[in-house]
Amino acid sequence: MSIAVVGVEPHERFPGVYVVKFEDGSEKLATRNLVPGHKVYGEQLVKWEGVEYRIWNPYRSKLAAAILKGIKVMPIREGMRVLYLGAASGTTASHVSDIIGPRGIVYAVEFAPRVMREFIERCGVRGNMIPILADAQFPALYRAVVTEVDVVYADIAQPFQSKILADNSDAFLNEEGWAMIAIKAMSIDVTQEPSETYRREINTLKERKFEINDVVHLEPFDEAHAFVVAQRVRETR
Repeated sequence: MSIAVVGVEPHERFPGVYVVKFEDGSEKLATRNLVPGHKVYGEQLVKWEGVEYRIWNPYRSKLAAAILKGIKVMPIREGMRVLYLGAASGTTASHVSDIIGPRGIVYAVEFAPRVMREFIERCGVRGNMIPILADAQFPALYRAVVTEVDVVYADIAQPFQSKILADNSDAFLNEEGWAMIAIKAMSIDVTQEPSETYRREINTLKERKFEINDVVHLEPFDEAHAFVVAQRVRETR
């Protein structure tokens, strides 16, 4: 038996993100469903005052986990263009799609053909998402498809994660744009302590002319993960 919804409120800091309140006193993150009636990963759909929302599971989405862990900056807004590296089957990317709305675009890069097929099946009805089958290590491969973006978001299980993010930012990010990355310590170096891996990856971003705005660790939602938000340092002329 489902628990009744008793209210939906905008998130206190992040436009496009909502908090759904339930009859039992619990609260969950949500986004307004861009495609009412359609689910992406089996998430709960709820309606309040004629609007449909998708419950945003922090155990399935590192961005939702970062918000619940108190990250201070979440730069994705309505109408933005986002380059999403490591879209997988579209869980978080679809919530980004909800937030940016029909005037925005998510360029969703994924390397694995099987996962990309799942992505297209699940997210094909979303008109603001462009799936790109490519390796994020080589942004030149999709230069003809991607325009200048406001945010580069990386959730990739590869070594040199920050370098890949920075290379894509050099190719596509506007001069005051934002970078967001979920650092997966075990995908980079299993022999190092996660804290050392985080430090090294963050230093790479600094060396590549990013100012670090916030860092949160994602436990208990994801072990050995840190989420970083950074902004490109505008060069003075």
